[in-house]
Amino acid sequence: MRPTSVGGRPVKKGEQTKLFRNRIVLGVICIVLSLIICFAVTPLFNKAISNKTEIVRVAREIRSGDEITSDMLQTVEVGAYNLPENVIRNVDDVTGKYATADFQPGDYILSSKVEREPSAENEYLYHLNGEKQAISVSPKSFAAGLSGKLQSGDIVSVIAPDYQMQGTTVIPPELQYVEVIAVTSDTGADANTGEKVEEGEERELPDTVTLLATPDQAKILAELEAESGMHLALVFRGSTEQAAEFIEAQDSLLKDLYAETEKETETNKSEAEQNQIAGEGEVD
Repeated sequence: MRPTSVGGRPVKKGEQTKLFRNRIVLGVICIVLSLIICFAVTPLFNKAISNKTEIVRVAREIRSGDEITSDMLQTVEVGAYNLPENVIRNVDDVTGKYATADFQPGDYILSSKVEREPSAENEYLYHLNGEKQAISVSPKSFAAGLSGKLQSGDIVSVIAPDYQMQGTTVIPPELQYVEVIAVTSDTGADANTGEKVEEGEERELPDTVTLLATPDQAKILAELEAESGMHLALVFRGSTEQAAEFIEAQDSLLKDLYAETEKETETNKSEAEQNQIAGEGEVD
């Protein structure tokens, strides 16, 4: 039945025909749109969902700061729909980089969560070349002295009280100039004091210093900490180039010190061999 009135006003016959035609057009448009959705949009959507792609997933736990190696990763095929644009798809794109977040097995890796260089907090650990070592010491007097003042790159002298049980306080020649590479709190957190503390925030004072040392220096440091203790004296803070001059001077001194030791050892060995030969001759 066609409408006989609109808004209380009688509808004329021509208007009735026009209104009816508009409804027919609207219905046709709805049908066409439905067909487009069914036969064009829906297949495209289904195709997008069913498309597969390869991505890189974590095979074993990776901790923040770890260097990522190929055995930590695996390539898997997953649905391509709704994947982040920056998801890593090739193992080579992430191998050798450093994680800036923790990853668990099964996680995929985003390019925003890896860096080419290690984080500043752990950077020094990745520049050890085998000639020197990173050794941490906790001087008993540190918390009451230079704690909160030392930072990476500083050059310090190590003062040894009652050195080698001789009752004298000296700076061992092997430890005149040693580089500080990290300062940490008792929780293990990086406490480098180059960072400013926000107003009202309490600074976590460090109690452990990590020094860059040769194996011989590391041995002496360990012995000092275990026996008589030690104190640290700040010698230099400044440019990397100037700091390197102190380290070069120390390395040169170490070379001279241990060259003399090796010479004495060879001399003593030679004398012992000669005495042995002489003793054998007397027996004959």
